[in-house]
Amino acid sequence: MSFRSPVSDVEFVLSAVVGYNQLAETKRFEDAGAETVSAVLGEAGRLCDEVVAPLNRASDLQGARLEDGVVRVTPGFDAAYAAFCDGGWVGLAASPERGGMGLPETVQFAVNEFLSGACLSFQLLPLLSQGQIEALEAHASEEIKALYMPKLLTGKWSGTMNLTEPQAGSDVGALRTKAELNGDGSFAISGQKIFISWGDHDLSENICHLVLARLPDAAAGTRGISLFMVPKYLPNPDGTLGTANALNVVSLEHKMGLHGSPTAVMNYDGATGWLVGPENGGMAAMFTMMNAARLAVGFQGVGVAEAAYQKAAAFASERKQGAVGGTGAIIEFADVRRMLMGMKADVFAARAICYACAVALDMEKATGDEAWMARAAFLTPIAKAFGSDVGVEVSGTGLQIHGGMGFVEETGAAQFVRDARITPIYEGTNGIQAMDLVGRKLSDGGEAAFRLLDEVEANAEAARAVLPELGEPVWSAAETLRETSEWLVAQDQGARNAVAVPFLRAFARVLGADAHLKAALAEDGKGPRAGLARFYIDRLLPEHDALCAQVRVGDKGLYDLSVDDLLA
Repeated sequence: MSFRSPVSDVEFVLSAVVGYNQLAETKRFEDAGAETVSAVLGEAGRLCDEVVAPLNRASDLQGARLEDGVVRVTPGFDAAYAAFCDGGWVGLAASPERGGMGLPETVQFAVNEFLSGACLSFQLLPLLSQGQIEALEAHASEEIKALYMPKLLTGKWSGTMNLTEPQAGSDVGALRTKAELNGDGSFAISGQKIFISWGDHDLSENICHLVLARLPDAAAGTRGISLFMVPKYLPNPDGTLGTANALNVVSLEHKMGLHGSPTAVMNYDGATGWLVGPENGGMAAMFTMMNAARLAVGFQGVGVAEAAYQKAAAFASERKQGAVGGTGAIIEFADVRRMLMGMKADVFAARAICYACAVALDMEKATGDEAWMARAAFLTPIAKAFGSDVGVEVSGTGLQIHGGMGFVEETGAAQFVRDARITPIYEGTNGIQAMDLVGRKLSDGGEAAFRLLDEVEANAEAARAVLPELGEPVWSAAETLRETSEWLVAQDQGARNAVAVPFLRAFARVLGADAHLKAALAEDGKGPRAGLARFYIDRLLPEHDALCAQVRVGDKGLYDLSVDDLLA
């Protein structure tokens, strides 16, 4: 069975769960109503299903390779990339003044979800360019915008993000890459960067690297970091390509998954670059790109989970293995039903959380309302962590449904597990996302958290009258989480960090229940979405009690074993 983009599921979430209609009511996005979005998603779905998805297996078996200093990618990626660029999909959410379509980022995230399910290795390429476009729009000089953005928007040039170094992973402030003024307004960039997705390839004419580096006498740590545009080929003023820059690909990483996405070790040897944003303002500029990328990773998890679910459900409906009654296939077994229902319920919950965050980001842009900004900021680490965790968990369950055949590479079930496994790691590990949630995102005394819980409880209170068996447990879970949040806000940062992961997961569980409850209400308590809501609320939501109990332990017992004890 081939992948099918979940167009109708996304449209339902947008209309019935996350309030997309609020966006269409703003001046900025008044032309992006339901009819327009439906047309865009339908066309994107066809592209993903018919052009990109058939390349997924090939991307795993015939991944990117480095030959004579040039990276060659999976056969067929060239035609798919050309089709993607010709359709204007790179600039879907970019400003019309720069040549973009000006649609909400929510719509762009939807297209990227479809792409992730179709072929995650391929999706990373336009995603990085889109992030770079957003960073340049917010921070670059007019000269850089005028030169680079038209090329990036058409896909003729592509973008990357260069943060990590061998000694500086999550601790970005430890980076050593240097930037020295050339005297003509440009800088000489020297250093090595690792884990650079799509750091080189043969699909676009030029590759534009955003590189974090340190100016001479800059302050230590992140306060002394600046951001530079360092292209593979130095552009002429008219946008044509000039000479090759002083940079090269040292090697490509041999990875567990995502074989079709070249992950490069990049070396900069006095390469020419131009400052983006103010001196020592690199982290602020880079975070514009990283924040969007974190939500995008949540969507990647959802996309892969959707693909893994589709494959597992199709296999279960066809596999005859001693089942009694019905079709005679293993889909009739209670435990297989449990796994499939759990997969489908978690995909829905994670999808809803991610789109709720996307709508909040767009509403903040459209209205300037700080409440939307706070909402988006609070939801971002939850969307990234829960979405990517669901991608890994659902992919693993899909392999389990395949049984021994899932462990055999020919079925393709294992590819989802391997491809998804990076998502809880990159763009800030999920542990870091959780610490951000209990740190910066609770620094308001929990105000943003409590506003969300107010909404959940209000929705559950209204549901009590018509669906009491669903409304009551959701209200109760929100109240438990509220009490736990109040307790956590009163603790010091050390205690918060010790229980950050279960707190984030508990919040995701409750938000997921709220989304399912809205879906059930939209169907008047009848139909498949209501049935799925009952499964989630009866079987998955109760996890929040155990998670909240973990939170209340704080850091008690965490250091009872010494380092020697741990190593014994």
